[in-house]
Amino acid sequence: MADDYLVRIGKLIRDARQHRGWTQTQLAEALGTSQSAVNRIERGNQNISLEMIARIGEALDSEIVSLGYAGPMHLRVVGGRRLSGSIDVKTSKNACVALLCGSLLNKGRTVLRRVARIEEVYRLLEVLNSIGVRTRWINDGVDLEIVPPADLDLDAMDAEAARRTRSIIMFLGPLLHRLDAFRLPYAGGCDLGTRTIEPHMIALRRFGLDITATEGLYHAQVDRSVTPGRPIVLTERGDTVTENALLAAARHDGVTVIRNASSNYMVQDLCFFLKALGVKVEGVGTTTLTVHGVPNIDVDVDYSPSEDPVEAMSLLAAAVVTESELTIRRVPIEFLEIELAVLEEMGLDHDRSAEYPADNGHTRLVDLTVRPSKLEAPIDKIHPMPFPGLNIDNVPFFAAIAAVAQGQTLIHDWVYDNRAIYLTDLNRLGGRLQLLDPHRVLVEGPTRWRAAEMMCPPALRPAVVVLLAMMAAEGTSVLRNVYVINRGYEELAERLNSVGAQIEIFRDI
Repeated sequence: MADDYLVRIGKLIRDARQHRGWTQTQLAEALGTSQSAVNRIERGNQNISLEMIARIGEALDSEIVSLGYAGPMHLRVVGGRRLSGSIDVKTSKNACVALLCGSLLNKGRTVLRRVARIEEVYRLLEVLNSIGVRTRWINDGVDLEIVPPADLDLDAMDAEAARRTRSIIMFLGPLLHRLDAFRLPYAGGCDLGTRTIEPHMIALRRFGLDITATEGLYHAQVDRSVTPGRPIVLTERGDTVTENALLAAARHDGVTVIRNASSNYMVQDLCFFLKALGVKVEGVGTTTLTVHGVPNIDVDVDYSPSEDPVEAMSLLAAAVVTESELTIRRVPIEFLEIELAVLEEMGLDHDRSAEYPADNGHTRLVDLTVRPSKLEAPIDKIHPMPFPGLNIDNVPFFAAIAAVAQGQTLIHDWVYDNRAIYLTDLNRLGGRLQLLDPHRVLVEGPTRWRAAEMMCPPALRPAVVVLLAMMAAEGTSVLRNVYVINRGYEELAERLNSVGAQIEIFRDI
């Protein structure tokens, strides 16, 4: 029994090391031991103390084992089951985090309806609470009330929570109106390679914000004599970059024109929220936004973010991969039309209801029914583009879909440095994916999925793709340390179980 546990612990250590991208030698150097010792540990051939396990976990930034309920969550998946019935799409993760940051603009009470109860939101709430913002869940935990203090206490910020979310970068836009100098921890989030904040800086310097980075902190200084005298041209049509520029412009006393802006779903939701705060925003849904700023915002506002198109794509992919008939309700169709057009060309059998408005009064929703289909690989490669192109976050789901289609599909994930690499984890489950370079994967289908036990990839969407493949694989699979999935999805396992999946949540003893 002891030897079996050593083998299991060794396997967990090996998987965590490989997902970190380290060699055995690199881990040995971090631990002050030899490569041969690491090799023995990973093979289960060496007794290992709790102290050493803790040191390894710290070095790899991964909890290897845990006691009680504080440790990592895992999923046990009994695959090969068909889904049926209907499932609702939850509100948008990326819109909710933008609106939480946007609430810092308002001196009054903000109520956000049906906020996604996910780890990313929890981390931001921990940060907001630590600096003096009062938040509470109301209406049986469905809605969120946010009341800011007269003065924010940034020195008391929960740095650990801040470092676990990249969304903290969107505090810059609102805070530059409230403080002449402040500090923020470096932004974290998914492991998707190097992601510079320079596009944010280029936009925010036009509002007098100057940033220096030292010892894990951004040090911000604001020169209030500097204002944008001409249109701001974003060097990257990024979602969070556009949102930061909008947040800065919202309380700028004057008119700000933002060009090369993202027109994606979360940006539109933020624009609608700003309008509810009394800020006039023209050009919503286009790449040129004109913002008429309001220097003092003190209103009680009630706003409902729209549904998440990426979650809708996740559920659609779940139906496709498991060869199921499933109705996905409240799909924001405007942000899924290109994906559906590609899937139609691949042979997807589906239909959709008449359109109806989301609770925000703007976004168009439909109910989408997907049926088992014989798919053919697309003629053209799958690649993302800024909205209205194929959504960057939806690209990974095409890896699982392409794996069940007949033929070869080229997926070109050009935006992120590492994400395409994580898609090759599908090979552990029977997939045939060939990594051509850090951005391109060739997928060969159809696939006969097989069960496996593996560590969760450290990036949100590839992690969900692995889960979907496990749902399709006959037998029992285990996906370990699924915190990254909980960052972006609310009770995903329970909701999939409600339509026929068999997924058990468990923790290490």
